Amino acid sequence: MIKSILKVLGILLLLLVLYGVYNFKLIKRVYHSITLFDEGVIVQNFQNMADIADVSVLEPATQPYQWPIRKDYQLIDTFYFGDSLFTIEEYFDHTVTEGFMIIHKDTVIFEEYYNDLQPDETHISWSVAKSFVSTMIGILHDEGKFQLMDPITKYLPELKGTGYDGVPIKYILQMSSGVGYNEDYGDFNSDINRFGRAFAAGSPLIDFTKSLKRAREPGTYNHYVSIDTQVLGFLIKKLSGKSVTDFMRERIWEPMGMEHRGEWIVDNTGMEMVLGGLNASLRDFAKLGVLFLNEGKFNGKQIVSAEWVRMATTPDAPHLMPNQTELSSNHHGYGFQWWVPQYDEGDFFAVGIYNQYVYVQPSKDLVITKLSANHHFKTQKQITKDIHLAMFKAFARDFEKENVEVEQQL
Repeated sequence: MIKSILKVLGILLLLLVLYGVYNFKLIKRVYHSITLFDEGVIVQNFQNMADIADVSVLEPATQPYQWPIRKDYQLIDTFYFGDSLFTIEEYFDHTVTEGFMIIHKDTVIFEEYYNDLQPDETHISWSVAKSFVSTMIGILHDEGKFQLMDPITKYLPELKGTGYDGVPIKYILQMSSGVGYNEDYGDFNSDINRFGRAFAAGSPLIDFTKSLKRAREPGTYNHYVSIDTQVLGFLIKKLSGKSVTDFMRERIWEPMGMEHRGEWIVDNTGMEMVLGGLNASLRDFAKLGVLFLNEGKFNGKQIVSAEWVRMATTPDAPHLMPNQTELSSNHHGYGFQWWVPQYDEGDFFAVGIYNQYVYVQPSKDLVITKLSANHHFKTQKQITKDIHLAMFKAFARDFEKENVEVEQQL
């Protein structure tokens, strides 16, 4: 009897081991999805996403572009947020900064790396990727491949009967699709966390997208829905006839002279997780800001039209304006996958969770890029965003002061 029980247990153990070996990749992905943001591993995870998930690769451009470097700039020491004084060093440390770059007048004036990130290493973008997606959509729009008010189901009929049925592409770009979605990363059962677990378990991105329902009239309320961007990714693939990776390589990565390898996280069908799965170097993220600073032109090449840049960074309806709390779930304004600050001075920015930023201030000819692994994010989400913007604006004021001093010397 005992021998029979031991034999059965041995067989069960063997089956368990075989299951684990066969599904090791799946088990690893699920484990990492649960522990991805844990304090002890978050930095390593953000710098090594290709070791955690399947990726498609963007090779460095054949002619990498490198900015000139100016070495005499001194970083400001402190800045105010309201009545509170912060030191740059302490806030960088608190938000677990990994890379920080300032580009002024197409010249790198500050570039530093922290927490083991290297200049040629990739880092997860999170929602900064959305602004890259907007750029690809803009290129297709420039080519006349679609009209902004075309319903998405004209090109993606597989979304008929879902929350996206009949929704104009413009409203999806503006995070005003009307689709119901809970984007609270601190809520284990939120839609975004449910999405993360489904993705880690191997569920195709399109399947999760089809599960979403309409919650309100499209084009009337600004509600941040990351799957809206994923729908734009499906549209890029359909209209270009190529993978997002291939289209990006041809139209952005190569012509903009990206210096380093990039990666898109992909699902088990090879579809890119465009809502936040781009990995790139600090320098290559910064190039997007310079592209938009220069009205769609980079190193003499018009990548996307100036008109698209204007539309993408200009809120054009009441629910998209800053401070419209009754018409928006955010107090900042929104364009086409780009944010406009609450106190608008002509600046705009791309932002990803855990404090990834590409901040653009055209009036100061300034682009600031920051990569972080801020494990405090879940409990300090909005306040860290507001403090970062206060810090960026302090840098902009510093350049305003510098320009005045130069003029006085002249």
